[in-house]
Amino acid sequence: MYNDEFELTFDLADAGPKKEQRRPTLPEPEEAAAAAPPVQETRETPVSAAPENTPASEPEREPEPAAEPQSTAPAAKDRTVLISGGDRGIGAAAARAFYAAGYRVAVFYHTNAEAAAALQKELPGVLAVQCDVASRASCELAFRAAEQALGRVDVLVSNAGIAQQKLFTDITPEEWQRMLDVNLTGAFNLCQLALPGMIRRKAGRILTVSSMWGQTGGSCEVHYSAAKAGLIGLTKALAKEEGPSGITVNCVAPGVIDTDMMASFTAEDKAALAEETPVGRLGTAEEVAKLLLYLAGEDAGYITGQVFGVNGGLVI
Repeated sequence: MYNDEFELTFDLADAGPKKEQRRPTLPEPEEAAAAAPPVQETRETPVSAAPENTPASEPEREPEPAAEPQSTAPAAKDRTVLISGGDRGIGAAAARAFYAAGYRVAVFYHTNAEAAAALQKELPGVLAVQCDVASRASCELAFRAAEQALGRVDVLVSNAGIAQQKLFTDITPEEWQRMLDVNLTGAFNLCQLALPGMIRRKAGRILTVSSMWGQTGGSCEVHYSAAKAGLIGLTKALAKEEGPSGITVNCVAPGVIDTDMMASFTAEDKAALAEETPVGRLGTAEEVAKLLLYLAGEDAGYITGQVFGVNGGLVI
């Protein structure tokens, strides 16, 4: 059975005597703000003493700096973001990061109403809407509610997903379809709903959250890897199509991120994974969230169609 929002499950009982290599299943992709430009020091122009009985001349003034062109994009405090799978893990960390940066935030959750309510209590004003991203009808209702509450959706973070570890020969057709429906079709649904408004405004950011296994493939996670690889293809193709409309589309591919989805891993498992990672530790949801925040910002306007690994060098 699946647990939503990347809850790890293991079904390796039928694997036989052959020792299998276990690989981590990964959760579902600015720094809080780009560094501010240094303040330009201004100095008064010295005025020479005027000869006696000669009126002093008007001191020279430094020319006024040219006014910077005004962006048509709303400032962060006026911007909105919709995050699917936003009740915990990377999604909740992203909600906190965008909220702290001044965004108005809406999150979708599937079944974990308790976690969604806790996030709303922690971040007053955040909207939480129940949604099964695999269902087009559910997405339409939830998106309409979020759009009405926020006024518009400037940034979409398609983060909801599920994971499962299972031998390929044991995957049922229903499990295969459910994996694709949630992890890939869910992104399709939300992108199609968000794009009309973005195209009309000639501005928008779409961010998908894939996995390093979508880049390399993962043993005993063929259906998960296939769905996450599909997200990468969707990101690159959509970036080409929507670039002329002022919309960027990028993908974040996390590695082993230490979230509650790793609750089934022992301390020894985590230590082994950390040792295998070049930087010598697991990643945090907050590190992924900071990258998502940066890619949503105005400073990332020339970045589109890219896949950003947050994996500590495990995949290069």
